[in-house]
Parts: sequence; structure tokens; C-alpha cells
Amino acid sequence: MIERLPEWLVRALSLPRMSRYVVAAQGKSLNAVRLYWWNVEVCSALYGPLHCLELALRNALHDQLMRKYARPDWWEAAPLDSQAKRLVTEAGRKCRRRNAAPTPDSIVAELSFGFWVSLLSRGYDRGLWVPILHQAFPCLDQPRKRLYDGLSSLVLLRNQIMHHEPVHHRDLAADHAKIYRMIGYISPELAIEAKTMDRFPEVLAGRRATLDGTRPARF
Repeated sequence: MIERLPEWLVRALSLPRMSRYVVAAQGKSLNAVRLYWWNVEVCSALYGPLHCLELALRNALHDQLMRKYARPDWWEAAPLDSQAKRLVTEAGRKCRRRNAAPTPDSIVAELSFGFWVSLLSRGYDRGLWVPILHQAFPCLDQPRKRLYDGLSSLVLLRNQIMHHEPVHHRDLAADHAKIYRMIGYISPELAIEAKTMDRFPEVLAGRRATLDGTRPARF
């Protein structure tokens, strides 16, 4: 059935990429194309809430670590493991490659979502979580491990979205609820504000209409 896909679409997006959607659509090429565009749409809808979560987490942890170590480049004093130190060094290199002298602010902005989540892992329980980082989550109502596991799953979702991978097979309603739960642990006010621009419920509700053809296909 793959040959029934529009030729221009296969040229533009590649056969290996589209083949995964044909398999998910049980060989029905038209449904595969509709599923592909819906995947693009739902990824776009999740970007905003994930944006809010990533920035809130980064700033909350950074603020607590600056306060603890009384310096903006807290990573020079904090008990980071070798992997975290390597990521900080690489962030500095990226700044220099843009012909910009690394500053604490530019390095913080360069560090990935995964880096910040890693600071909540078991290895940092006594060194960072207990003395410092639990204060970044004033509304937390669960153990550190559950927080870490939830955020780790959202790192995977974020990376799938940013690398244009399929996410349609996930329990996206649960992912969406988890994003807001995690934001709420840091800032309930931000969670409320983020929902004012959130298109995800509408996009999820429109999935059936998109895939059964009630909503016109985009090709």
C-alpha cells in the first residue's frame, strides 16, 4: 500500500518515516497520511505546556542552587557527577562556538531538560535533594522518586516531539495531565496561566474526526 502515498509526500518526508505511519494505519495509506498530520498537530499542541515545564524546572532548580552555594556558577561548587560536569563543559563550548563568552546565564540556558531532571535522581538524594532541591517544589505531594520518574518520562516525550518522532501511540491524555501536575508542584499559578493558551484538549478531541476523514485531509 505504500506506493499509494502521494509521490511528493514520500519525496519530501521519506519512505522510512512514512512507513511507520502506514504500519500504524494497518496498511491504509490515506489514514497513514491523516495520522501523520495529526501527529504534527498534537506535537505542536504539547509544545507550549512542555515549554512552561522546562523553563519552570530550570529556573526553580537554578535559583535554589544559587542560593545554596552563593554564586551564579554553582556547578563549580556543587557535588555533580562526571556526566553532569561534562554537560556543563559542553554547554560552555556551545556558547563559545557562537562567539559568545560563556556566562552563568548562557550556560544555564544551554543545559538540557534532561540535565535538570538528572539532578533529581537517586544519586543526588543526599547531596542535593534533601538539603536543597526539595525546596524547588513547594507543592510536591509525592516522594522524590515518583517526581523523578514522572519528569524522566516527559523528557522522553519532549525529545520525541523535538525530533519529529511519532507520539500518537502514547497515552497523550495522561502525558498532558502529568505535565500540569509537574508544573503545579513548582508553580500552581503558572499551571493556571499555561492552560489559557493550551490547545491540546481540542486537538485530542478532534483525533477521530481527523482520522476518519470528517475533517479534510491536508494534501
